[in-house]
Parts: sequence; C-alpha cells; structure tokens
Amino acid sequence: MTATLTPPTTTPTPQPGTRFPTARLTLGQMRRSTGRLTAAGVAILISTAFVAVTLLAGGVINGTTHDMVAAQYADADVVVSVPQAGSGSFGPETVEAIGAVDGVAAVQPLTTWFGDLRNGGKGGFQAVAPVPSDPRLSPLELTDGTWPAAGDEVVLTTRVADRLEVGIGDTVTVHREIYPEGWNESTADDPATELGEPEEVRTELTVTGITEDPYGAFTSYGGTAAVPAATLDEWRLAEPFPDLVQEVLVALDTPLPGDVPSDLRDALLDATAGAGDTVSVQTADEVAAQRTAEQTGGQDIVFLVFVMTFAAIALLIAAMVITNTFQVLVAQRTRTLALLRCIGAGTGQLYRSVLLEAAILGLVASVAGIVVGAGLAQLALAVAPGFDLGVPLPATITVTTQTVLLPLAVGVGVTVLAAIAPARSATRVAPLAALRPSDAPTLRARAGRTRLVVSILCLVAGFAALGLGVFLGMRGATQFGLVAAVGGGALAFFGVVLSAVLWLPRVAAGLGNLVSRTGPAARLAVANTLRNPRRTAATSTALLIGVTLVTMMSTGAASARMSADALLDESFPFDVSAVPSDDRYVQDVRDAVAGTDGVGKTTLVTRATVTVGGSDTTVNAVQPGEFASVVNVPEDARMLEEGFILLSSDSAGLLGVGSNDVTTVEGPNGTIDLTVLITSSQALDHVMTAADFARITGENTQTEVWGTVTGSDPAAVLTAVQNAVAQADGSGYVVGPVAQAEQFRQVVDVILGIVVGLLAVAVVIALIGVTNTLSLSVIERTRESATLRAIGLDRGQLRAMLAVEGMLIAGVGAVLGIVLGLIFGWSGAATALALMGEVRYAVPLTDIALVLGISLVAGLLASVVPARTAVRTPPVAALAVE
Repeated sequence: MTATLTPPTTTPTPQPGTRFPTARLTLGQMRRSTGRLTAAGVAILISTAFVAVTLLAGGVINGTTHDMVAAQYADADVVVSVPQAGSGSFGPETVEAIGAVDGVAAVQPLTTWFGDLRNGGKGGFQAVAPVPSDPRLSPLELTDGTWPAAGDEVVLTTRVADRLEVGIGDTVTVHREIYPEGWNESTADDPATELGEPEEVRTELTVTGITEDPYGAFTSYGGTAAVPAATLDEWRLAEPFPDLVQEVLVALDTPLPGDVPSDLRDALLDATAGAGDTVSVQTADEVAAQRTAEQTGGQDIVFLVFVMTFAAIALLIAAMVITNTFQVLVAQRTRTLALLRCIGAGTGQLYRSVLLEAAILGLVASVAGIVVGAGLAQLALAVAPGFDLGVPLPATITVTTQTVLLPLAVGVGVTVLAAIAPARSATRVAPLAALRPSDAPTLRARAGRTRLVVSILCLVAGFAALGLGVFLGMRGATQFGLVAAVGGGALAFFGVVLSAVLWLPRVAAGLGNLVSRTGPAARLAVANTLRNPRRTAATSTALLIGVTLVTMMSTGAASARMSADALLDESFPFDVSAVPSDDRYVQDVRDAVAGTDGVGKTTLVTRATVTVGGSDTTVNAVQPGEFASVVNVPEDARMLEEGFILLSSDSAGLLGVGSNDVTTVEGPNGTIDLTVLITSSQALDHVMTAADFARITGENTQTEVWGTVTGSDPAAVLTAVQNAVAQADGSGYVVGPVAQAEQFRQVVDVILGIVVGLLAVAVVIALIGVTNTLSLSVIERTRESATLRAIGLDRGQLRAMLAVEGMLIAGVGAVLGIVLGLIFGWSGAATALALMGEVRYAVPLTDIALVLGISLVAGLLASVVPARTAVRTPPVAALAVE
C-alpha cells in the first residue's frame, strides 16, 4: 500500500522569523564575522576620515590664503578702481562724490604714505596708513588702547612699537617736508634754486593704541603706523608728486548679499565720471580673487593645486583601499556562501545579502569616519596656535554639505561597488565546485589570458590618458588635464592590481631567493608566496596602495614646494630694497644695508623714465654681475649684457617684439638700439645695463639698493635694515618683499604639514590591510601550519616563516608602490602646477627611504598577530579541524 501526499489547498501562514530572509541572513553573517568586518570597517573609517579631513583642511587653507593675499581690502563691500597700469586716478573730489552715493556708509582711498617716524635716535622711514571712519575698511585690528581721533595721535603695529621702543602714552616724532607752491610745475633741474628749499616740519604724535596686522597687509613694510585719514591726506597731498589714488574702498549701509546691484554700480560710475573710461566697480571678493590670481600665476594655487588635486587623489586611493579590503573579506566567504547554496539559498538571495552587508558596513563605518575626520580637523585647529604658524586660522571648522555627503557617498558607494564582483563570483560558481579550493588564474587558463589582456589594455589606456592630462595641464587646460590625469592614473593602477596575481608572487619569490639559504623557515616562506598567488597578490596590494599614496603625495608635495618657491622668486625677485631720500646718500645707505647682520650681497638699481619702442615707460639700470648675484631669479639676470634689454613676455607682446628682436630706447641724452631678451619674471621687466643706461639718460634718475637676506628670520632682518638705514646719512625708506614671500612660504609649509599628517593615515591603512590579509591567510592555513608543526617545525621557525613571508610581500609592494608613486606624483605636479610657471620635479629621497623602511617593518609587525594565532593552536587540534 502506497501512501499519497496531498499538497495543501491553502497558502500557509508565514511563521515568525521567515520574513525578510535576505536581511536575516545578512545580519546573521555579520554577527558571525564581527572580527573580519571590524578590520574592513576600520579601513573604511580611516579612508572616509581621510577624505573628510582633506576637504575640511582644503576649506581652511583656501580661505586663509585668500585672506592673506586680499588683506589690504579688509572687509570692504565694494572696490572702485582704475587699472593700475593706466593713467586714471581718483582725486579728493571724486572720493567725496563716491561717499555721497546713496547706500554708502564710508569710503577710504587705498593709499600708503612713507614718513620719517622716530623716537629719539630710533626709527626711520615708515609706512603710514589711514584710520578710516569705518573699521571694516582697515586690515588692522586694535589689540590695546584706542584708535587716534586727533591729528596729533597715532597707533602702531606691534613690530613698529617694538622697533621704536614705545608704548601707549609715549610720543613719537614724524619728520616731513613742506614744499614751496609750484614745485611740481617747475622745469628747473633743481627747483630749490628757483623756489627755495623745502621747509622741514616735525610733528609730535602721542601713541594711543597698539594694533596687529593679522593677514600681513603691511608685512613687506615691516609694519605700519596709522593716523586719522584726514591727517594722512594732508601730509600726502603736501608733497609735490603724491601717489595716485587708483582704488577706493567702500562700506555700505547694508552688506551685499552677492554681486553689486546695477543701480549702485551706475551711481558709483556716475560719481567717478572724469576719472577715466576704465573704472570698474566690483565686490571686494571679486577684486581679491583677481589679485590672488595675479599673485599666483593666473590661478588660485591653493584651491586648484592642493585642495582639488589632493582631494581627488584621496577619493581615488580611499576607493582602492576599501575595494581591496572588502574583496579579500568576501573572497574568504566563498566556501560559506557555497554551503548556503547547497542547503537551498538562491543566487539572488546571496547576491542581495552580500550587497546589503556592504551597504550596512559602509554606512556605519563612513558615518564614524566623518565624525573622526571632523574631530581631527577641529583638534588641529585647536592646537595650531601653539605652533606659531605665522598665519591666522579659524577657531572652528566649517562643516558644509559636501564635507559630509561626499565622504559618505564614497564610503557607502565604493563599499557596495567593491562587493559586486566577489558576490557575482560566489553566486555563479556551482556549490560543489565552490567547496573545493580555487586555483589562481594562470596564463594557461582562459581566465588568466583574459585577465592579462584586460590589464594590458588598462595599462596602455591609463598611461595614455595620464600623458594626455599632463599635456593638457601644460597647455593651460588644467581642469580637463586633472580629470584626464586622475582617470588615467586610476585606470593604469587598476591594470597593475588586476595583473598582480600573474607576476607579483614570482617577483616576491625571486627576491626571496636571496634569503632562502638562511634556513628552512625562509625557504618555506618563499614557497608560500608561490603556493597561493591570490593570497600573496592580495596581501602585497594592500601595502602597495598605501605606499603609492605616500610616495605620490610626498613627490607631489616636494615638487609643489619647489615650484612654489620658484614662483615666489619670480614674484619677489629681491629680498630687501632701501630707497635713499636723495641720490647723494646712495652709498651711505648701501653701506648701512650691507653692514646689517643677515644681509648678504647688495647692488644698485637706478631707474628713469624713457621711451621704449615708442612708449614712455620706466626702465631699471643695473650692473649685470652684481645684479645676478642679488636677485632671486639669477638665470634670467645672467642673460643680461651690454646691448640687451630684459622684457617680460607681456611687455614684449605690447611692443610687438620677440626674443632677439631689436627695439629702440630713447632718453634725454640720446637713442640706443637694444636686443630683446624675454624674462619669466615680471619684476625684471625693462632692465638694462648701467653702461647703456648712462648713454641716454640725464640727471633725473632715482637709485635704490637691493640686497639679499641670508638670516633665518626675514622679518627680524627687515627690522634691522630699517634701523641701520635710519642711522645713515640721508636715511631712506625700506621695503622687504622677503617678509611677504616668507608668509606665503609659511602657508605652503602649513599645507605640506597637513599632507604629512595625512601620509601617516596612509601607513595605518596599509598596515591594517596587510594584517587583515595575513590573518585571514593564517586561518586558511590552520591545517597546513599544524602539519608543519607535527613534522618538526618549532614555534620560533613558524614565526620566522610568517615574518619572512610578510616582509617579502611588503617589500615587493613597497618597491612597486614607490615606482608608481614617483610616476603619478610627477604627472600630477606637471598637470596641476604648470600654470604657476616652470614646474620643478623633486625626488624625496629621505621620504622614500623612510617609506621603504616602514613598509618592511609593517610587514614584520603584520605577521605578529597571525603568528601568535598559528603557534597557539595545538597540532592535534588543528589537524582535527574539518
């Protein structure tokens, strides 16, 4: 009799616990794999924090540098200006008309006057700035006392007060001259013979306050004094040839929410009618961005080069680290997933389970990474004031939408993407086949040949795109160049990683032959690198990623530092300049400058107005040999000889001449034809030899002294030069571009300091990756290790085997990472820094040696935990595991 099974006629009610099987499976897998997930989660956390810190630091650096370059505009709402190279200017009536426009709260002409400011025998020519009616129009910040309210009061910056050795309540004396009426209209060689000598006036000023110049608006002048605007205008306009006012700062009753409204713009243009046809009305931010671009070779160096480039690199490397870590994690689960297939789990269920697990892990770790990154950035701002960075930094970080969403998207998105390929592989393999150990791809197998072809295509296409990016960057298309270079670098790196399983174990074994004769442990370690090529490649790739990042950033940062130095040298071609009050005292002033501690060589630079190629302009005359030894761009200066003139490319373009063309220079005493030499430094524009200069010019010249600063503290040397010149006959005023250049270098140093901090993160990521993969490999080799113990390998030899294996794999990854890092670092520098001018390529040998040493130590340390696990398991117990 045969029993018949009748299927139920009704749908059974789902029992508790059977709903959402994929979610239950996922959470169960995660609970059973807490240890493995923790290692992957830490890598994701650190990578996400890396991205968050980079973005937050980029915002701080960008804002700080912008504020430094634009310090002279303070917090003005609008800047009304005429081109500085033009002939237009604003007179007192025009400034007053600007102030009368509806909605204007205060105005201030942007001007600086130099006066002889002394306290007894101390002091000398000093920059004097106005104190405007609205504090928004001054870059100075009052730190003690009060602002001056009367014409006999003054405030001093800390540096000037220290130089004069005065404090609040003390008095200083300003020496100036009142010229007879008609002085500037006199045609006599010496107007004093016709109109009489200027009258010397001394005014006692009481110090009412001490100020700071936080963003260095007056750094190159060694600080400043400030008097009421009306007082300064009286002193400035009493001179025969007062400086032209070409920029006026405007503070509005209501701050602008954005661009200048059309009605306000029209009203300001009407108020400046007669000042020229090229008057511009812009927001202070617009002018600041324009001035920043002029100082940085046409681009915002900090935002474009350091922030965008390093943020892109951070995103790319973080993606690779997360991908590699999660691939290893899922690959170790192939047998578990196959067992689930055997008991009835569908392929779609397993596929969704792996992706859900990746999403949960990525979300949790990314949120934690963002919090950690924000905390580290805030901690850095909190401790930064104690290191005297020379630049003001904000007290708190500014968290924006992109600093939260971008790292979160990277962490979750890349983790999920990293799980796709392993999940597909696990679900496509037949259950019984998946339970067998998988062999690594070989060139004899179709999969191995396919991998080789794909990796070669990636390498060729990647390096071609990288080369295209460099080409575009050097041609000025920096943004497109960066996209091509980053994309090409990523593709090429993917090709290296994809093909690593085919060649990297053999390279590791080849290097291992050098140490294989030291004992059985070393020979076993070398054999292990070939026994499981997948494991060897995965372990080495974890460190390769970190080393590539470290070397690339070190190379890029060092190249950026050298290129930035070159740009600063071109922007500030001399360190210090002293202008005597009269050419009769030139030698006295030069002796004073040359005799100051911290000053190297000096030279004389004489200037006069002549006609070059039909256009009136100012030329500088120098002694070529002396000049080249003083300026910061000696290569260009050495080109100068008698019969030649240095012109910038812009000036040559305006004159319609090129290199080695001839142009005519005409002066009061004659005409001379000179051959044109093109200089990359705008500051060396219109420079000729003193011998040629003497043939065409008369007595209407002005000579100043240029010098080099060899001291370690440029600001202190500048103060010493000011004091020395003040004691010389005739005195004179001193300008020190080296101090301003040093401020820019400090900003670059701060950026590089942040990069160095980020490099430490890369080492931690690499160490976690190596430790994770070695730990998982030990779990796979439990029976193998037990067998070795059973046949006589002692605990020390087992530890040595894993240590040698770890160092071999780490060494190969480090060497390859160094090579790739140099290539990518140089390519990134060539792409991103080309607009700064000539790119300088650096090889950070110290960093490379340090990276190689740390990598080997990391490989050794990464074997410690796995080795402890291996030696603690008794051979009999390990052999019993099925």
